Amino acid sequence: MELPKYHETFNPILEVLSKSEPISSRELANTIRDKYYSKLSQEQLNQKTSSGSNVLLDRILWGKSYLKIGKFVSYPKRGQVQITDKGRNQLKKGILILSELQNDEDFIKHRQSIKNKNTTKPEIDLETDNNASPQDLIDSGFATIESEVQTELLNKLKEIDPYFFEKVILILLKKMGYGDFIETSKSGDGGIDGIINEDKLGLEKIYTQAKRYTENKVREKDIRNFIGAMSGDTTKGVFITTSTFDNSAIKKAREAHHSIILIDGIKLVDLMHQYNVGVQVKTTYEVKEIDNDFFEDN
Repeated sequence: MELPKYHETFNPILEVLSKSEPISSRELANTIRDKYYSKLSQEQLNQKTSSGSNVLLDRILWGKSYLKIGKFVSYPKRGQVQITDKGRNQLKKGILILSELQNDEDFIKHRQSIKNKNTTKPEIDLETDNNASPQDLIDSGFATIESEVQTELLNKLKEIDPYFFEKVILILLKKMGYGDFIETSKSGDGGIDGIINEDKLGLEKIYTQAKRYTENKVREKDIRNFIGAMSGDTTKGVFITTSTFDNSAIKKAREAHHSIILIDGIKLVDLMHQYNVGVQVKTTYEVKEIDNDFFEDN
């Protein structure tokens, strides 16, 4: 018996979740290991990745992540996973194979969003592309991991307390190199959530507005109220949301006499990922090459 590929864990994951209430990802992985792969040798069960993670559990967790992308499972609350109606229907149809997932409408939409964001990175099928160079595979693998982390990060932002979300935005701007910030009062702030110095000396101020929306789009009225709340000491503002802006809101910001920067959910998590806000480095890999100078000097 060989260690399963991550896509070979799809059905075991769905089977286990179909018979339980929402459970933690770690409990799910351990249950699947014990139920489906207990006949593996101890050496196989203990096999580690180059970063020190357990190979089998890591592949099960990746299987879960891909099922989440295809909306066969969902994350009802922090750290937990459950099967969706789509997942239950799939079980009735039979075994879910990788090619079927890759042709799934929800999975394709997700991959397309990654492709649109990472236009400089080639899209590679990690399972079937034998023409990809090792560097291509590394780049594609990192892009996949990055996309999964950002998807989870955006989901968490949509769940947190709105006041904490406002603070997250100010912390991000601080990490991006702006000066000190001031949180406005929780009520009666006139549409202004924070004031941040554009520079370290505080010579210019920027007003911020943060809207933690799950589905609703930011509309023209929201932008108009934001502009109206900005006092005469600044003409610069940043409006951030976990959702998107409708066309009228984008037009209003573009045509305003003020300088209004709009940051939607995708751009927000991209910046948080870049500046390490709400995320942390899990593993650092070293890729080595021959030092030709070492040999030429001898």
